[in-house]
This record gives sequence, C-alpha cells and structure tokens, in this order.
Amino acid sequence: MNLKEIRKNIDLVDSKILALLHDRMELGLMAKKLKSQIEDREREKEILERIRKNVTGLINATFIEKVYTEIIKESKILQQRDYQLIAFQGEHGAYGEVASREWRSNLIPVPCAEFVEVFEGVESGICDYGIVPVENTLGGSVEQVNRLLINTALHVVGAVELPIRLCLLALPGTDYREIRTVYSHPQALAQAREFLSRNKLEPVQYYNTAGAAKMLAEKRPKGSAAIASKLSAELYNLEIVKEGIEDLDRNITRFLVLSREENRGEGDKCSIMFSTEHKAGTLFRVLEMFARQDINLTRIESIPNEPGNYAFFLDFIGSHKEEKVVTALENVREITTNFKMMGFYKERKIA
Repeated sequence: MNLKEIRKNIDLVDSKILALLHDRMELGLMAKKLKSQIEDREREKEILERIRKNVTGLINATFIEKVYTEIIKESKILQQRDYQLIAFQGEHGAYGEVASREWRSNLIPVPCAEFVEVFEGVESGICDYGIVPVENTLGGSVEQVNRLLINTALHVVGAVELPIRLCLLALPGTDYREIRTVYSHPQALAQAREFLSRNKLEPVQYYNTAGAAKMLAEKRPKGSAAIASKLSAELYNLEIVKEGIEDLDRNITRFLVLSREENRGEGDKCSIMFSTEHKAGTLFRVLEMFARQDINLTRIESIPNEPGNYAFFLDFIGSHKEEKVVTALENVREITTNFKMMGFYKERKIA
C-alpha cells in the first residue's frame, strides 16, 4: 500500500466518522422529543464512563473523553434549537428525502428502514412529520403505503409531485468505460433498463437507491456504479457519470406529508378515504356527487381492506371554504361507509 492509497483510506474513514456523527446528532434530536428536559447529567456520566472502559489500542482515554464531551455539548446545542423532524423511508439521499427538502427545507430529515416506521415515528411524536410515496407514473400505486393509510389516524398536510431523475454514480476518478455492474433498487433498475442494456451494464438489485450509493462509497467494489439521486452523489462524495438515465421522460412520484395535527393553513387539494356497500352503482353514485358540483378528481385508487371489502382513496382539487366542496363531501359522507377526511392541503409540483 502506497501513500496515495493510505490517504484515500483515511478520507474514507473520515467520511464514515462524519456520517456517524450526523446520525448521532439525529438520534439526539429524536431523544429530545421523549424527555422533559435537555440536561441529563447522569446520562452524560454514563456515556463517558462507558467510553473510558472501551478505550483500547492507540487511543488515549483523555483524548476520547474530550472528543465525547464536545459531541455531547454540540448535541445539547442542537436540541435547544427545537428543530422539527420529518421521517422518510430509506437511507439519506433517498428520493423521499429529496421530496421532504422540496416541501420544507428547514426540516431535519430522519431515515427509517420501513414505511411502517415512518407512520410509527409520527404517531409516537418522535417525528413531527412523515413523507411517503403513494403513486408513481411508471410503477403505479405504492400498495404498502396505501394499506398503512387505511388504518392511520394521521392527517395529510401536504403533497409533493417530484420528477425522479435517475443518476449513474461512480467513485471519484472512475473510468466509466471500466464500469460493469450497477447496483440499485429493483424499480430504479427497471426504469433504466434500456440505458443499462445499451451500455452492457449488469443490474444488481439492492434494497434502496441511496443505500446502493452508500454501499458503493463505503465498500468501493471495483468496476461498479449505482443508480440513485443527485443528492446521494453529494452526500456520499460520488461523481455523476450521467444524469437522467431513466428510459421515459415522465417519471414522477407523488408523496404525501403526514402529521398528527390537521393542516390549519390554506389548501387547494383534498384527500378522502371511504368504503361503499356491496351494491351495483354505489361507486358511480359517489363520483356523480363530485361531477354535479363540477369538482375535478385527480386520483381514485382502490385497495383491498378486508375479505370482500375495498377502501377507496380519492383526491380532488378544491378548498374547504368552497360551498360546492362542502356540499359534495356531505353527500358523499351519507352514501359511504368508513368515510375519513384525510386533509386539505397544498401540493407542490416540482419542475
């Protein structure tokens, strides 16, 4: 190993340290939501004592204690700023995080391994908001998320239509001609199938697009690349070999923003959920109520709920201040079962 390779490994370790420090600060912000006060001397003492016991090898215990004292100090400073957290599914750099930044850039995105964890994080109060994808122009409905929406008491307070721009990412200095294998989520690989085939690149499925980028940066497999977001390239210090490699131009994912509280501001979009009786024409009667009031429906989705029973999701353009909207909703409530007002909100369409 020469000096250049050693320094490259040092840079890699430094990036891991920074990422772990970021993760630790996020956990501190989450912990703050569940405790009555920021200051906890006993907890700090416990942490420092455990660190002292685990110090081995080259590292001096006094040095490590100084480092962790500063880490704890910075964590408390961040907790005092009363940041609001928004949960998303995936690793940092996922398109859910991209959408959260487009919705409100002052929120702190918190990654969750599964969609159910996003819901649980908001329901428990650890996170102020959650953001989840509900449909994609190429992949269709995100059934797992819609099933979770059926039983949640959370409210929809916002929405984002995000164009999904797939990027081919590689390690800095990589000769693109040497790339043979590409890692990413199965859906992203499917959406870039023609590009991969044309360039004779072997697709390898990974659990998450941003996770593939993170793995590439950490494990550095030879002759490999990842398909992920532009944000992933920034976060994991990767180079964008080519942007916009999706096979079809119109690749848009719609995300809903969830909260324990209803939206108190203005809204020009509404989401509702309901079931209907097992009679011919019942769904038509619901749609007719909106047609009579000249209300534009933007989405209708059916999800199996119980055996022989379906839940319907319906979105439309309108405000709770409009008389025609109030009338339509009153009529729909009367002819449906399990009616739920999910929320009025504003939707952001990203160009």
